[in-house]
Amino acid sequence: MSAFPGSPKVLKGGIVLLDPDQFTVLPNGIIVLQYNPDTLTRTLKIKGAEEGGDRSEALRLTGPPVETIKLDAEIDATDQLEQPDQNPNTVQNGIFPQLAALETIVYPATATLQNNFNLAQQGTLEIMPMLAPFTLFVWSANRIAPVRITDLSITEEAFDPRLNPIRAKVSLGLRVLTIDDLNFSDKSGSLYMTYQQQKEGLAQLVQGGTFSNLGITGVP
Repeated sequence: MSAFPGSPKVLKGGIVLLDPDQFTVLPNGIIVLQYNPDTLTRTLKIKGAEEGGDRSEALRLTGPPVETIKLDAEIDATDQLEQPDQNPNTVQNGIFPQLAALETIVYPATATLQNNFNLAQQGTLEIMPMLAPFTLFVWSANRIAPVRITDLSITEEAFDPRLNPIRAKVSLGLRVLTIDDLNFSDKSGSLYMTYQQQKEGLAQLVQGGTFSNLGITGVP
């Protein structure tokens, strides 16, 4: 059934994966959520002066808050399976590819694991921790945040005769990376600054209230 012609186009949320060295989009590095979550939970833990410190420090902020994002996304192959000729990959694998695209974000590449093993066999004393892709969470043009995936939970809810999952719920936990985590002077820091500046710009659009709205005539 076609959508009502006057309906606005609904944008999708998603994740963009960048090369951490070049900050270019990686191959298959744009993961679009099939269905937008119904809710998005954001928690901001304020970074302020320690309690019990000097009174002059009570209003000081030591850095941007630690912002965490939690969401539940659904992946469903029902529509694709209704048109098997147009979706042979889904018929063969269900939604395994979509799940794998999310899961492999938090896995070091097998090529890197093999290379590190070879270095260890050659007696290399120190091997640097492996770099994950630089991850952006995109939730409209006003919200593009550099993030780290902190937890990923997948509940597979239905399967085809080959036991391929065909419906699943994915729970994502994200932490926004700030200038306390990133290099202020490079692209990563610039991406965070743009994210905060977007918030500051939107805040300016709010019309302030008056004392009468609060039932008072001024500050005592």
